[in-house]
Amino acid sequence: MTGNDRHAQFRAQFPVLASVAYLNAGTNGPIARSATAAARAQLELEETAGRGGMEFFLAMGERSEALRAGYAGRLGAAPDDVALTTSTTEGVGRALQALDLGRGDEVLTSDEEHPGVYGPLVGLARARGVEVRTAPFAAIADAVTPRTKLVVCSHVSWRSGACAPAALAAIEPPLLLDGAQGVGAVPVDVRALGAAFYAGAGQKWLCGPAGTGMLYVAPELRERIAPPSPGYTNLADPNSGLDATPLADARAYDTPALPVASLAHAQAMLDLFEETGWDELHAHAHDLAERAADALRERGREVLARDRTTLVAWHEPDAADVSERLGAGGVVIRPLPNEDLLRASFGSWSSEQDLARLLEALP
Repeated sequence: MTGNDRHAQFRAQFPVLASVAYLNAGTNGPIARSATAAARAQLELEETAGRGGMEFFLAMGERSEALRAGYAGRLGAAPDDVALTTSTTEGVGRALQALDLGRGDEVLTSDEEHPGVYGPLVGLARARGVEVRTAPFAAIADAVTPRTKLVVCSHVSWRSGACAPAALAAIEPPLLLDGAQGVGAVPVDVRALGAAFYAGAGQKWLCGPAGTGMLYVAPELRERIAPPSPGYTNLADPNSGLDATPLADARAYDTPALPVASLAHAQAMLDLFEETGWDELHAHAHDLAERAADALRERGREVLARDRTTLVAWHEPDAADVSERLGAGGVVIRPLPNEDLLRASFGSWSSEQDLARLLEALP
């Protein structure tokens, strides 16, 4: 079977691709038939067998641990170092709340962050008096000073597709990375990145359901911090009353509970990607995004500086109107807020035909 045949077979797993040039996994990824079937089977089981028996709770734990291991594999981490969350933003918030940051402490962030980062930082500043300073994304490593207690920025910029500076791996203060546009889109090695925390999304490039995500917490950091609000599933012995202590591993940072059907959906998507081969899928998406950027430049568009990732953004007059018109014609991209910018997300499922439809539809 040729590479083109393998890719066509892979694309056929996603029903939406039969009619839509799906170029917005930076918001939500497409869903494969196997994921829908897994979620449906789980819900039907709960409907007919109920959710009150020990079998259900054991199955929920098994599915949670399987997903944790799958997410850990995508981060280059050990499962013990990965918590299950509902979103990148929740992961960022849990990390910020766990750190002993107070009045006068400086947190450094960039000028290209998503509201999912700015929101928790605003809350931290107002609640604890922390000083938040911004620096240009490309120069953030150079902006670290002896006053900096934490650096928070994107692994891959949601605005441009540029990667965080490699020099961040060597900074002294802890590094919290927003991996919403990283995990599943590019290979990730949290240790090589120098991340103390890495918060990621399940519904974007991993094509899981809304309400799934992950948080990597470096083991050496867990020894010095405590989870902010541990609940039943975060405790070593939930039945020990006020003597209860959090689990020693990253499960202490887990969200209280994820729907088992969501766990089934997320796992089915990971299984599909694993079966197809991550290296091949990454290479396909990155090559197609590069060709898209080149083609847009050839047509006179100003493409934002980017790296070998899956996002391509460019200046486009009346971007919101253009995006709406393209969407009505079956080409799904997105405008970026407060700027005349359009962004296209090229996934492992994207094709040359998708790119051709985009270019043909642009004014």
